[in-house]
Amino acid sequence: MERFIVQNIAETLEVNYMPYAMSVIVSRAIPEIDGFKPSHRKLLYTMYKMNLIKGTRTKSANVVGQTMKLNPHGDMAIYATLVRLTKGNESLLYPYIDSKGNFGKVSSRDMKFAAARYTEVKLDNICQEIFKNIDKNTVQFQDNYDGKMKEPVLLPVTFPNILLNPNKGIAVGMASNIPSFNMDEIIDSTIKVIDNPGADLIDLIKGPDFPTGGYYIYDRSVINKVIEKGQGSFKIRSKYEYNKKENCIEITEIPYTATIEQIIEKIVDLVKSNKAKEISDVRDETDKSGLKLTIDLKRGTDPDKLMTKLFKATQLEDNFPCNFNILINGRPRVMGIREVLNEWIKFRIGCIENALKYDLNKIGERLHLLYGMKKVLLDIDKAIEIIRFTEYDKDVIPNLIDYFEIDKAQAEFIAEIKLRNVNKEYILNRISEIESLEGDKEDITKKLSDDKEIRKIIKSQLKKIKKDYSRERMTQIVEKTDITEFDHSEHIEDYPCTFFITKENYIKKITPLSLRGNDVHRLKENDSIKHEYELSNDSEVIVFTDRRNVYKLKTHTFAECKASSIGMYLPNLIEMEEGENILHVVVTKDFSGHILFAFDNGKVAKVPLSSYYTKNNRKKLKNGFTDKQNIIDIFFTKEDVEVMFTRESGSEIRILAISSSLIPEKATKTTLGVQVVRMKKDSRVTRAFLKGGIEVDFEKYIASKIPVSGKEIDPLDNLVLIKSEI
Repeated sequence: MERFIVQNIAETLEVNYMPYAMSVIVSRAIPEIDGFKPSHRKLLYTMYKMNLIKGTRTKSANVVGQTMKLNPHGDMAIYATLVRLTKGNESLLYPYIDSKGNFGKVSSRDMKFAAARYTEVKLDNICQEIFKNIDKNTVQFQDNYDGKMKEPVLLPVTFPNILLNPNKGIAVGMASNIPSFNMDEIIDSTIKVIDNPGADLIDLIKGPDFPTGGYYIYDRSVINKVIEKGQGSFKIRSKYEYNKKENCIEITEIPYTATIEQIIEKIVDLVKSNKAKEISDVRDETDKSGLKLTIDLKRGTDPDKLMTKLFKATQLEDNFPCNFNILINGRPRVMGIREVLNEWIKFRIGCIENALKYDLNKIGERLHLLYGMKKVLLDIDKAIEIIRFTEYDKDVIPNLIDYFEIDKAQAEFIAEIKLRNVNKEYILNRISEIESLEGDKEDITKKLSDDKEIRKIIKSQLKKIKKDYSRERMTQIVEKTDITEFDHSEHIEDYPCTFFITKENYIKKITPLSLRGNDVHRLKENDSIKHEYELSNDSEVIVFTDRRNVYKLKTHTFAECKASSIGMYLPNLIEMEEGENILHVVVTKDFSGHILFAFDNGKVAKVPLSSYYTKNNRKKLKNGFTDKQNIIDIFFTKEDVEVMFTRESGSEIRILAISSSLIPEKATKTTLGVQVVRMKKDSRVTRAFLKGGIEVDFEKYIASKIPVSGKEIDPLDNLVLIKSEI
């Protein structure tokens, strides 16, 4: 017998899920104000304790093994973290680890890094600023996972590291995505914020600076949003050169978010689908000298025009979405750059205060010992006598304390002086330290009591770091006005085509040459040609459905076919809703003409086709016509045409025909139209026909004004109407 325990879902989530979610947010995925996640911090601190900040490189496997004392994860997880922090991988603008060996590349998806036993690492010089004064209690320490070691909660970075290297993390219910910025811009901004927490940084921070280079398309509104709110999206474009001699394009820098394999795969897809006919070959020629993607061109190709197409269709141009979500005192906060800098300044002030307090404490301890020595100087011979003639070693310290009225620490210090140093010169030199140490103590005390003095220290350190580690921008800035955007019409090969639409909604795009060779159409059983349009390859197909949706397709995306082909089935080319059916199809180039919507209540709506034109190439328009009336049929007319309607009321059938010129145009797509057929109780319009679409003498039923009731059907026409299909 099965037993079930009823549990409250809210309590279950709180007990089982929330601790996991909080652990991922606080201890794994989201970076803190020092710019590191716990895995980064544990790894770098291990290397610091291994003296790899000054020593020679050691095998990566050695570092991975030592890191396991702080990081309870598998060796591959730790090594993957190490790889990303190295110079060799090129993931970071200012890498923390000096590396030797194959560490893969951030720009390559398939280039794998070598095993840890083959590669070597040490801390890079910039880590001197990351661990500066860490031994002076600048930051708090905590127990490692087994309580046998201590590790820092944060690292006392002396520069805003959080903004100088890319950092991405996906937690539970939130994420973080921080780009890298140029050190010069960030340090100049930090110094400005130190002086004025609300400073305007828009003229100092130009945009992101990625280790993979490329071009940042400058958008003042985006960078301002990032500065203020920490959210926005930067557009990064690849750098390329045209090799005229080889007739090829050489791409040497790509967006940070892209990989060379993804770009090649997308270009190959474009070539296979005939969307990039200008390309004859594409290959990866990356070597030790750097990244290079080569695109061979066909003769006569304009390389700049082709690149604008590839920027639009591939990751050669990509966006970096920002989300400055950072842990502050254990709580995630989304902040703008200015707010991040203010938080870092608070953190850095705390580090410097802790270091100054440490120094002050050490000076106090030293002064205390020297004050005791000064007392002994007054009677050094007596001190020697006490030590010389004290019978037991254990009594030396108490005897010194009693005679000179000093404490135990001072007595221990005096007793430990070597015999050779018991001379006036040595003692005077030690006592001369008192004046210097008292000056240092006074200076430190002054700094601790004055926030401005600490801010001066931060600024001084930042200026030195800028001098020592600044570098030219990797990602160049270009104005939006200097960028040539992709113009779709310029890249479409335009030539005459004839489009055939069948009753069963098949479409054929046939060139005149192919049509001259064979104009006998192959159709499915019971299918027939419904519409024929002689236009060009640069046209649009507009599809109206019974769900009032209007779908739009570019004709250049259709493959050419022959009359002997069945054609392409339109519903397969459109992502229609389940159960949706096509009512009418129009092919147009200039959106001239009108759409006539005939409804069963006798109304007709005449809407210009231009009402369905959109500048942004939308593929689907909702509410293409009104839903307040039942649609009977849809017609497309270039010029005024004659339309026939049948009105049924019981067994009575009336017919009327009018010119579409009598129907006034309505620009609104959802218009109810105008009354064309005069209705009576329990009557409805059942069919509508264009002249030529049915063998009936329109002149017998033509009306010169609307609305009109129509005439009773001629018995000779009755059979024809019944057998005709809409």
